[in-house]
Amino acid sequence: MRIDIITVLPELLESPLGHSIIQRAQKKGLVEINLHPLRNFTHDKRKTVDDYAFGPDAGMVLKIEPIFEAIETLKSEREYDEIIYTSPDGEPMTQNLANQLSTKKNVLILCGHYKGIDHRVREHLITREISIGDYVLSGGELAAAIIVDSVVRLIPGVLSDETSALTDSFQDGLLAPPVYTRPAEFNGWKVPDILLSGNFKEIEKWQLEQAIERTKKLRPGLLDEER
Repeated sequence: MRIDIITVLPELLESPLGHSIIQRAQKKGLVEINLHPLRNFTHDKRKTVDDYAFGPDAGMVLKIEPIFEAIETLKSEREYDEIIYTSPDGEPMTQNLANQLSTKKNVLILCGHYKGIDHRVREHLITREISIGDYVLSGGELAAAIIVDSVVRLIPGVLSDETSALTDSFQDGLLAPPVYTRPAEFNGWKVPDILLSGNFKEIEKWQLEQAIERTKKLRPGLLDEER
């Protein structure tokens, strides 16, 4: 899988995309991630990528010309399955969406910044807009990092135990059940006996019951969505 990211501040992405699971996935050749500074696609001496918005609203807007040139340049080199814009008013990022994106070959992500981007980009160049939550960030770089992390870990071969991702929260529409590790007792707090029983059938039954109970308590809306 190849992921290209167009950004005003590539420095914000270098650390989260250069360590841990994402780093190992790149070293294995399972994913290629490329950062493209938007200022590289400007032609004035000051490398300007923003301008004032038309109308009375305050705030700067990313200009259409450098974004258009960046996207068109990258599209001339390969065909993209999705061209994504990180936006607070996009569709919510979900585990199901992460699963879908993990099957793509080439994905391009445009990070918003300042007040946003010229809307003509969204109308004519973007294929999908994604939000990581109902709040506003200073820029879309952190959102892009979250999207990439949630997607890359699902690519076969990235995790040392591929079945691990299948038991994550939201994979089956439920929160994950509680997990424990050694010691079986600490400070008088004990691991549930069922997990020490070795009866995998009963353990799976208990885990499902716990997942449903936790979802009812913490995220009841997920159960409503399943209906």
